[in-house]
Amino acid sequence: MLGKADSSSPGPFHFHAASQSRGFLYMNKSELIDAIAGKADISKADAGRALDAMVEVIGKALKKKDKVALVGFGTFMVRERAARKGRNPKTGAELKIKASKTPAFKAGKALKDAIK
Repeated sequence: MLGKADSSSPGPFHFHAASQSRGFLYMNKSELIDAIAGKADISKADAGRALDAMVEVIGKALKKKDKVALVGFGTFMVRERAARKGRNPKTGAELKIKASKTPAFKAGKALKDAIK
């Protein structure tokens, strides 16, 4: 289960005061590696390799337009955006925006419940 976003949290995530930007807490990669290493009782090097491997595997799956579903956590997928018309905010001139693909994440129920 996910911990609260403060240093007194009993959960797996520990946020440092230095990880604060505009009043929001965030966790950078090295802090995530530290948390994984501590929670899984493995070295930081092993945790870093595991995280890098996970990111690489998810990226390759998305490139093939596969979905990656982690039950309870969420699903990584590729969403396709249709071509559309837009406007240049400076000149107001109409322009065509090409269709594109973008990575997306849909949170699972357990993750949603953990942040309530």
